[in-house]
Amino acid sequence: MQIIDVDLCVIGGGPAGMAAALRAKELGIKSVALIERDKELGGILNQCIHDGFGIIKFNKQMSGCEYAGHYINALQKTDVQIFCDTMVLEITTKKNIYAVNPKSGLMLFNAKAIVLAMGCRERTRPQVGILGTRPAGIMTAGAVQKYINIDGYLPGENAVILGSGDIGLIMARRMKLEGVNVNGVFEIMPTPGGLRRNIVQCLDDYNIPLHLSTTIVKVHGKKRIEGVTAAKVDENRNPIPNTEKYIPCDLLVLSVGLIPENELSRKIGIKIDKTTKGPIVDNNMMTSVDGIFAAGNVVSVFDLVDYVSKTGEKAAEGAHDFIKSLSAETAEIEVIPGENVSFIMPQKIKKSAQIDLFLRVNTSIKNARATVYSGDNIIYTKKYIAVHPPEMIAININADNLSENIRIDVKGE
Repeated sequence: MQIIDVDLCVIGGGPAGMAAALRAKELGIKSVALIERDKELGGILNQCIHDGFGIIKFNKQMSGCEYAGHYINALQKTDVQIFCDTMVLEITTKKNIYAVNPKSGLMLFNAKAIVLAMGCRERTRPQVGILGTRPAGIMTAGAVQKYINIDGYLPGENAVILGSGDIGLIMARRMKLEGVNVNGVFEIMPTPGGLRRNIVQCLDDYNIPLHLSTTIVKVHGKKRIEGVTAAKVDENRNPIPNTEKYIPCDLLVLSVGLIPENELSRKIGIKIDKTTKGPIVDNNMMTSVDGIFAAGNVVSVFDLVDYVSKTGEKAAEGAHDFIKSLSAETAEIEVIPGENVSFIMPQKIKKSAQIDLFLRVNTSIKNARATVYSGDNIIYTKKYIAVHPPEMIAININADNLSENIRIDVKGE
């Protein structure tokens, strides 16, 4: 078994992992290993040929491939040890990482700190409970994206999309451009799940209908999907009788949400937030296990890759401080979701000059105001024209002299 000793080991070569590895080298961490299970770095960015990336980070429109390329080129100029086509099997609380690849076989990485950046995975048909047979032609939006953008295959000619997540909206436009008939997007919730710009640019601009409070209740077909039955739902998301409609199709695309990839995290007892489904972290992105940090979509599903990279850089900074024994103390202040807030990340903070907080609301609010309280004192407030559940809110506060728990409310004025 090959044994490799490193200061920092980053698991995941997507935007969070690459940003963490690059920032670690900038901070002077001597030995950094970056492990990626795919054959090349980039993660999901490699199949994102659309633009909209890098607006915050680089102040320009980039495709996902361009965004990934920036970090890949930067990493190639460093001495970061990159291990692609390598699967991590297990990590331990002592920061040992067991991994395997076809070339070296079983490997053991002994690290002083670890950054978890495994990203997230898509929900599949069994997780949304669609009745019917199990024919070919039912795919997640990410799988359809890979077939079209990377492999060059059209997986169908007559499509129905379930769920209005951003990948599903983008693939509605992509399939339309490739000549696929897109019957519509069916969303069980009363509001869309994707960004407003994607609703406009991907659906409205291409005359693709969006059916809210509607879901797929049955799949038809034996060897290949032949059609689906859609139905309206009530406020409890139960199908309403006599609203069923049969829609012929040979492709059902599922865009029904993402789940942070935390099997490795759970195995070593890292505390998981019930709302985000990712690790509970402090403002240094450190999890409940000392020396193990998390960044990007493995912590919480972000709407913008720029924020993902930012958390990767923050995790590297936290790992640097931990390695230098500057931040091993227990987090002191809790961050509590207040009125109309579904979650806030990080959930705990240490005293620090500037802290970035990321949150989502649980309902759409016009003329909204976000207010940050420390105890009963208001320490920050900001007004928004409108806030929506799919769109993450980023807040930067000074937490240098705070001693009481933080709460954030978002209310209409």
